[in-house]
Amino acid sequence: MRSLRIALITVTAVLAVAATVSVLRHELGGGEPSAEMSEAMAVPAVPTVIDRLKAGERGLDLAVHSPALGRTASVRVLLPAGWRPGSGPWPVLYLLHGCCRSDHASWAEEGGAERLTAGAPMIVVMPEGGRVGFYSDWLDGPAWETFHVRELIPLIEREFGAGPRRAVAGFSMGGLGAIGYAARHPGLFQAAAAYSGVLDTTGDRAAVRSLISENGEDPAGLWGGLSSHPRIWQEHNPAELAVRLRGVTVYVSCGDGEPGPLDPPGAAADYEGAMLAQARTFARRARAGGARLTTDFYGPGTHTWPYWERALGRSLPLLRAAVGA
Repeated sequence: MRSLRIALITVTAVLAVAATVSVLRHELGGGEPSAEMSEAMAVPAVPTVIDRLKAGERGLDLAVHSPALGRTASVRVLLPAGWRPGSGPWPVLYLLHGCCRSDHASWAEEGGAERLTAGAPMIVVMPEGGRVGFYSDWLDGPAWETFHVRELIPLIEREFGAGPRRAVAGFSMGGLGAIGYAARHPGLFQAAAAYSGVLDTTGDRAAVRSLISENGEDPAGLWGGLSSHPRIWQEHNPAELAVRLRGVTVYVSCGDGEPGPLDPPGAAADYEGAMLAQARTFARRARAGGARLTTDFYGPGTHTWPYWERALGRSLPLLRAAVGA
């Protein structure tokens, strides 16, 4: 019986991923995809949960073996009150972390996610995304986007009864991931939020490459050079993708980098101001493209956790409404 159950789970997961790929092909226009898109839409092997540990009152830490990554990745899942095996379908909120550490649980342990979502009838998922993974399938490196979109979403549906109503949010590098995933996979997410997000990678490509180098990776392994791979850079630049967000609920927040009300005494200004310039560029294009855009450019505030925790609290009503939670 156990072998039969495993076989049925495997078949179900494969069919779920295949169905998702079919839907995405239809929504991308139905024509023949490029070689790059064909590779990205290939149905991956089924990921496997190899361990799960209790984490807090509502949480589980999963160790997931990912074929796309070729290794085991960590995922924190917060289950809503009333969740039971076999219940659902539940709306889902995916929360993406920033660089420069691969801390999947940072939203729960530093960003107040468990407290803020305590009364929300939805599953909250916090996946590992790499120190500088940039929520992308690298040209020469890990396939983070495939792991998150093609493997993790079907796994959460299979294991926890998640449904098709999804929101995604993240800070800094995670903001790039949230907007990029929503734009590159139309219909997969009903809402996306970026807090102090990296939202114009082409406009600030030197900073992107420097950040990757400082964390011990080869920048060319991510998207290649801008001159040699312009399309890949464009496909991973939220400011360029903004026009694809028509009908999506989008929330963008950012400070100006000057010490603000949530900073400790004596705090110094930081690079949040550069994020604000990117956010304004993205917001203009998203609004022109028909996104349901809400912005919170709140003035003084640094690139730190207190502001991202506040942003999650402020945006949560919009995200919940978008997914029916």
